[in-house]
Amino acid sequence: MKELVHIKTECYSGYGDDETPRCFMWQGTRHEVREIIDRWYQWDPEQKHPVSDYFMIETTGGDQYILKHELKHNRWYLCKPGVECDRKKTAS
Repeated sequence: MKELVHIKTECYSGYGDDETPRCFMWQGTRHEVREIIDRWYQWDPEQKHPVSDYFMIETTGGDQYILKHELKHNRWYLCKPGVECDRKKTAS
């Protein structure tokens, strides 16, 4: 089971709103995104889970995190480090 922490995120907005994360706040620290390592999409035909984009990112400090963007409510979450997040790729 994944443990998610709600976070404030600043994003790049090109064609759509909040396309990709640029930085996020967690535990009072601003984390700048250096690179998006991977990205995947969660879609559940039974609608038990919200449609979401996931991003595996590396910060300018060299740390790696998984961020979740819940699209319907435009909420961002951090998969708490040390806790395994669901990683079912349904589209890239």
